Amino acid sequence: MPELPEVEVTRQGISPYLIEQTVSELIVRNSSLRWPVPDVAQNIVGQRINNVRRRAKYLLIDTHAGMTIVHLGMSGSLRILPRNTPAEKHDHIDLVLENGRMLRFNDPRRFGAWLWYELPEDAHPLLSKLGPEPLSAAFSPQQLQAALKGKKKAIKLCLMDNHIVVGVGNIYANEALFAAGIHPQAEAGSIGIEQLTVLVTEVKQILAHAIKQGGTTLKDFTNADGKPGYFAQKLHVYGRGNETCTQCGNILSEIKLGQRTTVFCGICQQR
Repeated sequence: MPELPEVEVTRQGISPYLIEQTVSELIVRNSSLRWPVPDVAQNIVGQRINNVRRRAKYLLIDTHAGMTIVHLGMSGSLRILPRNTPAEKHDHIDLVLENGRMLRFNDPRRFGAWLWYELPEDAHPLLSKLGPEPLSAAFSPQQLQAALKGKKKAIKLCLMDNHIVVGVGNIYANEALFAAGIHPQAEAGSIGIEQLTVLVTEVKQILAHAIKQGGTTLKDFTNADGKPGYFAQKLHVYGRGNETCTQCGNILSEIKLGQRTTVFCGICQQR
């Protein structure tokens, strides 16, 4: 699944082509996505696009009439193409612009979403209860400590909880905990402010670096230019179970935590 850096890279890639452009047509070839594409999605036709934003892993295409909410799901991607480019398999939606370009949504597994909403974004059920953005000042050691107070759940699961902080998916949770020297199974509420300060710093640095590198290379992800991300080669633990630790040479452990693969070093991340 594309994680926050991949979604942010996509936003950066498509924004220059969409902002201040007028939508001439919305072509929906297959409306059977994670949630059915609603008929009101056509309300974007005739509207000028004011902005393209990201909230967590959702892309928000803003107009004066409302906003289109796009989620890439497990395998979705967005491309900017000439409007007459023939559709291929899994090209489900085209957002056609008056300038002759279009935004094409491709999603082989159809776990993505294409929705329309006309009220303030904070009122939408998908967006209303989200935690702070990890790269914002709102995500701080003090905020994280308050959110974790009294929690006995594993810190890795809390770090991936969008009610606590958004967008820190499995890859980057593994990497940030390794960089901070925190065991992924550590009881969240027991972690002190000093360690949380290091953790918050590492989350911010790792995500920012991943965005700069163009997103992590995943099986199903390509960014808006059709080029894969290049952060995968920088990973220290994710996907490296039973390999040697890059810091101490110990064999990395691999377990399932919350049904997600978790890799850590038993020496560098003592519980």
